Amino acid sequence: MTLVDKIIRAHLVSGDPRPGAPVEIQIDQTLTQDATGTMTYLQFEAIGVPRVRTQCSVSYVDHNMLQQGPHNMNDHLYLQSVAAKYGIWFSKSGNGICHQVHLERFAVPGTTLLGADSHTPTCGGIGALAIGAGGLNIALAMAGLPFTMLYPRVIGVHLTGTLPPWVSAKDVILKLLSLLTTKGNVGCVLEYFGEGVRTLSVPQRATITNMGAELGVTTSIFPSDERTREFMKAQARARAWKPLAADPNAHYERVIQLDLSSLEPLAAISPSPDNVHPVRELAGEKVSQVIIGSCTNSSYRDLSIAAALLKGRRVHPDVSLMITPGSRQILQMIARSGVLETFIAAGARILESACGPCIGQGGAPAEGTLSVRTFNRNFPGRSGTPNDRVALVSPEVAAACAITGVMTDPRTLGIPYPEVTEPKHYLVEKNMFIPPPPDGSQVQIFRASTIGEPPKNSPLPPHLHATVLLKTGDKITTDHIMPAGPYLKLRSNIPEYAKVVFLCFNEPGKPTFAERALRVRDAGRHGVILAGESYGQGSSREHAAICPMYLGIKAVIAKSFERIHRDNLINFGILPLLYTTHEVYDALAQDAEFEIEDIRGQLQRGDRLVARLPNGSSFSLHHTLTPREIEVVLAGGMLNLLSAR
Repeated sequence: MTLVDKIIRAHLVSGDPRPGAPVEIQIDQTLTQDATGTMTYLQFEAIGVPRVRTQCSVSYVDHNMLQQGPHNMNDHLYLQSVAAKYGIWFSKSGNGICHQVHLERFAVPGTTLLGADSHTPTCGGIGALAIGAGGLNIALAMAGLPFTMLYPRVIGVHLTGTLPPWVSAKDVILKLLSLLTTKGNVGCVLEYFGEGVRTLSVPQRATITNMGAELGVTTSIFPSDERTREFMKAQARARAWKPLAADPNAHYERVIQLDLSSLEPLAAISPSPDNVHPVRELAGEKVSQVIIGSCTNSSYRDLSIAAALLKGRRVHPDVSLMITPGSRQILQMIARSGVLETFIAAGARILESACGPCIGQGGAPAEGTLSVRTFNRNFPGRSGTPNDRVALVSPEVAAACAITGVMTDPRTLGIPYPEVTEPKHYLVEKNMFIPPPPDGSQVQIFRASTIGEPPKNSPLPPHLHATVLLKTGDKITTDHIMPAGPYLKLRSNIPEYAKVVFLCFNEPGKPTFAERALRVRDAGRHGVILAGESYGQGSSREHAAICPMYLGIKAVIAKSFERIHRDNLINFGILPLLYTTHEVYDALAQDAEFEIEDIRGQLQRGDRLVARLPNGSSFSLHHTLTPREIEVVLAGGMLNLLSAR
């Protein structure tokens, strides 16, 4: 068996454990962050369970840190009180980014972790089966219900060799993105094995599994070995370690051979993480901003190597350099080691331990300039600047660019490669964690005026009277659907947040998408979105389903869907439909109308639906819904289904 086989079978509740078949697995741990957490816990409250039923659930505050107005702090106090009432650990603002902190303090080899953030697979670096999902799925898992997924196709990545100087773990995942791209990998898991694995530390492995989310896979995972034990011992958690690996003759759907010693410094250039080029081919392009950190690249080693390049040097006059440590633990350690002093002396700005610029919360670059970042995504506008140009690189490349002011392959600097080893002992303290009391029944939950309720949906109608509200094209991300940045504070107020659905498609002087959707809804018709390939890339934000649902959207028709977003659509009663040929896409324009008669009956009778245009012609659509998913959509969403029982 593969390592994935072993963990899933150990947690299997029901289903046939073969690739592509639906299975239910028990979830050991959950995590949320504040941007997804408030709605998650509102939904958990609606389920009505008195206390979480997982081994460990943690609520992190790391996204909405800027407190201009009461919205974010209202959410934080709500989250803290809910955690105390229901038995959830609470990580205070300033403690760090959920993925890095969870890796440090809670992740355990061989466990299942479900997180309301698409980069939850970070903890696959320690040997956990860590999966990103929508908030409602996390609420259900906390209530003790199993997580439903398709048994994955496991792709083996056979690592050999050793990373050469100036090449990092970031270059490993960028290379894989160049090979596999960001689409076409739904239903797969990447499992790393081979002699090259032992050359990588747990933080390096976590960089690779973190950004594996950009591939669209369910998750990525490394074995738990002696390097894993060393990391957990250094974090004072050696008792939780256990060895885990695939069988020597494990069968993979296919195997990718990757010689670490053959890699070179790489960069992914806007508009997508799979637009990968060797840095040497980009050398000389002017850089105006460099940001080092995020949950992808702010380990002690990452920051120490960047500081070693900057030591005794100054940031180029035309460059703004920012440092975002991923956790308070690392921030304290670099403060004690002198690394922080080096950054400050070189002219860097030090930001708090939070997501920050990675999600457009500050740090937006100037128009028409190149921003070099050690982050994981460079979707258009995600930085907070429309038509931005962002390069995703390693800390080594980022530091080199900060010094020279242009895109620079660090191998050309003539500087000896810094010798930085993993700490034998990390600074371990839990001052910024609040453990739940043994009995939270008397805790009063803080509810402010900015916090709403989960919106209710109506069941799927007998007949779909559809109007195409938007025709989008390929690779639509959840950032396209629901913008982040300054709008994140609205996530607790669905009527307000829904006003900016598909904001990037709005045209000056014309009705917004939200306004058009409400007009169609109020006229008794049903809004539909028409898309291309890989609809719903990126973040796990379930608001990309909740807000369209609030606006009356009943279906999304696409060539293909990404896993998390497809699940979110179903959870909130929006029908994900597929077309086989582009003739359907080409035939339907924005504002086109069509009918699907007896849509409820057609769904229950098979996987094909017949739709009719006003001129009497017809076209067919299909779906991949399981009987359980059909039941959820017919009810108008999972909460409706649960409340009816």
